[in-house]
Amino acid sequence: MEDKKIGIASDHAGYEMKEFLVGYLDGLGYDVHDFGTDSPESIDYADVAHPLACAVESGELPRAIALCGSANGISITLNKHKGIRAAICWEPELAALARQHNDANICSLPARFIDNSTATAIVDEFLKGEFEGGRHATRVAKIPVDAWCEAQGKK
Repeated sequence: MEDKKIGIASDHAGYEMKEFLVGYLDGLGYDVHDFGTDSPESIDYADVAHPLACAVESGELPRAIALCGSANGISITLNKHKGIRAAICWEPELAALARQHNDANICSLPARFIDNSTATAIVDEFLKGEFEGGRHATRVAKIPVDAWCEAQGKK
């Protein structure tokens, strides 16, 4: 059975789209865990990214959506967490490939560069996407720096 829990977080630049997506996801029957922000007032993306990443990394939430103006800052922050694979997606096909090939567990949206219709199409692909495993699993296993260093005899 599909886990219908999902996290979401944004900085001020993604606030309006986040609010729209919370309603959209709720309408799809998801139990949405909103990590903020709670207004369009300026905040630092790291303040919402770290708590969201911790919830996904711990297994409390299986997947999440993150937003900031370009999706770069929030993704860089999220990807500092060992168990996170945040992918920047500005088209639905990128979200599908992020799930299929990279086992992405957070979809990062560039709120200043896409509209709500595109955002929902991206989220739909991210939610229905399944990791293909196989050769992709071998590649994903090499992502953590400590695993790579150990395999190279550098740790």
